[in-house]
Amino acid sequence: MTAIETDGGGTEQELPRKKLSGKKIVLFIVLPILVIGAAAAGVVFSGILHKGDEEHAEEEETHAAPPAECKGPPAFVDFPDVLVNLNTKERRPQFLKLNIKLELCSALDVPAVTAVLPRITDTFQVYLRELRVDDLNGSAGVYRLREELLMRVNTAAYPTRVQDVLIQEILVQ
Repeated sequence: MTAIETDGGGTEQELPRKKLSGKKIVLFIVLPILVIGAAAAGVVFSGILHKGDEEHAEEEETHAAPPAECKGPPAFVDFPDVLVNLNTKERRPQFLKLNIKLELCSALDVPAVTAVLPRITDTFQVYLRELRVDDLNGSAGVYRLREELLMRVNTAAYPTRVQDVLIQEILVQ
C-alpha cells in the first residue's frame, strides 16, 4: 500500500479498490438490459409502432372479406375430365378420374372462367398428381379434395370468384 499525504501533513493509506461482484453485475448491468429488451419486444410485437399500416389493414380487409351472396340463378361451367396417376410407391400405377363442374354466381362470369381453363387445369394436375389413395378415402377425403380444388380454382381465376366445385364423378382405379 502506498501512503498519501494530506493537507494536515499526515499520511493516509490508500484503500484498495474492490472489484464488482457477480451479484452486482447481474443487478446493475444484465437485469436492466433484459428489462429494456423485453419492453422493446413487447412494443414491436404489439403493433404500437405500426401507425402507418392502417391503410394496409383496410386493403387486407377488402381482400379477406367474403364476397356478397349471389343474386339470381347460378351458372355452371363444364370442366374437361381430369385423368391423373396418383403418387404411389408401388409398381402398379393407380389412376384418378374426375368429372367436375364449376358453379359461378352469374352467367356474366362464364367467359372469364373459360378463358383461364388451361391455367385451372394446370393447377389441378399439379395438385392431383401428388395425392395418394389414402388422401381420398371416405367422405372426409372427398370433402378435402373439393375444398382444395375450390381454393386453387379461385386463385387461378382471380378476380372472378367460383362459388363451388361440384364433383360429378370420381373414380380411383
